[in-house]
Amino acid sequence: MMRAVLVEEPGGPDVLRIREVPRPEAAAGQVLIRVEAFGLNRSELHFRRGVGSSGSFPRIPGIEATGVVVAAPSGEFAPGQTVMTMMGGMGREFDGGYAEYVVVPAHQVIPFRSELPWEQLGAVPEMLQTAAGSLRVGLDAQRGQSVLIRGGTSSVGLTIAVLAKLQGLTVYATTRRPEAVEQLRSVGVDHVLIDDGEVAAQIRELVPEGVDGAVELVGVDVMKDTLQAVRTGGTVCFTGMLSDNWTIPDFYPMDWLPNGVRLTAYSGEGTDLSAATLEEFLDAVATGEAVIPLGRTYRIDDIVRAHEDMEAGAVGGKGVVLP
Repeated sequence: MMRAVLVEEPGGPDVLRIREVPRPEAAAGQVLIRVEAFGLNRSELHFRRGVGSSGSFPRIPGIEATGVVVAAPSGEFAPGQTVMTMMGGMGREFDGGYAEYVVVPAHQVIPFRSELPWEQLGAVPEMLQTAAGSLRVGLDAQRGQSVLIRGGTSSVGLTIAVLAKLQGLTVYATTRRPEAVEQLRSVGVDHVLIDDGEVAAQIRELVPEGVDGAVELVGVDVMKDTLQAVRTGGTVCFTGMLSDNWTIPDFYPMDWLPNGVRLTAYSGEGTDLSAATLEEFLDAVATGEAVIPLGRTYRIDDIVRAHEDMEAGAVGGKGVVLP
């Protein structure tokens, strides 16, 4: 048996209930992982509310987990190997990481070696995958360019800033809260903008031709303004929906898209994060070249409060739970 968080029906944070359930067993092509830490994600909030695009109930939620291999019947990993896993149907099509143990397909398991504490490691998988993919795939960002992060104090926004500075980019990032300015500066942001709904005008005062690229993490309600902040030939990557506004009614491209500004999106899978990229990032953290934007740490018994904090925007970075 094991302890896990079970959601039997959609609803508020109180539908997250701690249960004793049978410990899963790995079949051929699968890996059984003892979960040492798992991160909190807004997509789990959407799933819990019943507004996710996929999934079924009852379900153990959680789209990521970090821990130690217990068994891999087909021999892909040795017992005791430290690993991360994410997405691929976790916490929606099959039971996810909000538990003491999880079984996942072997192809979505990423091995790593690190002496960092579990609470830091548990923050990394989905956050790093999304941030790295937004820069590499969504923007094709190049050294020496400039990037605007709309929604900079989110865990992904903070990680994008860290990675962008490692890649030699000039970073602009937004926040609605003046008290968050120092947090953004602490991860290397060059220019912090207070988001009053008209960020493009602020950018054009600093960079008259516009920035080379922007990552939209807030949602479609501000994306038109974000597009106006980017130079001709530049790119906006739509990655996040912190405002929970997902679609554009009566979208008219000629009105929304400035001449020559490209609009892309990024919503990668766990397999998009390579072991080499993961190790490079963890090594950079270990040597002090990079930081993990860890917010609050919780125990599994605090999962309701953790979701309440996530809904209220009170985590202050990546939320992590230690089972």
